[in-house]
Amino acid sequence: MNGGSQGSKQEAMPVPPWLEPLLTTPFFSICRTHGDAARSECNMYCLDCSGDSFCFYCRSSRHKDHQVIQIRRSSYHDVVRVAEIQKVLDISGVQTYVINSARVLFLNERPQPKTGKGVSHICETCGRSLLDPFRFCSLGCKLVGIKRNGDASFSLEAKNEMAMERGEGISRRESSRDEDELREGLQQDIYPPTPPPPPSSARRRKGIPHRAPFAS
Repeated sequence: MNGGSQGSKQEAMPVPPWLEPLLTTPFFSICRTHGDAARSECNMYCLDCSGDSFCFYCRSSRHKDHQVIQIRRSSYHDVVRVAEIQKVLDISGVQTYVINSARVLFLNERPQPKTGKGVSHICETCGRSLLDPFRFCSLGCKLVGIKRNGDASFSLEAKNEMAMERGEGISRRESSRDEDELREGLQQDIYPPTPPPPPSSARRRKGIPHRAPFAS
């Protein structure tokens, strides 16, 4: 009986045991074993081992059958693709961004000296300005929010139950709407905006001059 109850509690954990080690792990150092190889950056993390970061070649030799995610970098901050992390974690409430046509989210908060004027949505943990009514700017801020208030979770089981209650059709419409909003407005937060092309009327084609007919 006790073993069963402990097992159910472990399954319902709002925070997986590998998340905090992931958020504190340094990435993008050069692998000590494969430093001379082309892909020797330590940008991989094993969810089964919860150890140090490792490179592409270490994954093939040491973590072949494990759950591994790849960390990427944007503006000197660590990010992970939504397509990878949402398979193992409920990321609802966390602001996502679009980089090179891929949706990502930040692992930890980014310092922001001052919140801009007219900002209606801010991170509940660090106060960073957000574009849409998300609750947190990163996984780290959501983790702090869970520990502080207990009104959120990283559990996929809880997320699936809520999705079934709301209905699959609503979830699909919301997902489509969020995707459109992200692609329209959030890319400028990662990279500076591309200048618009010159107007089509800037270069006018000269017409062929016509002379008046001679009088007879």
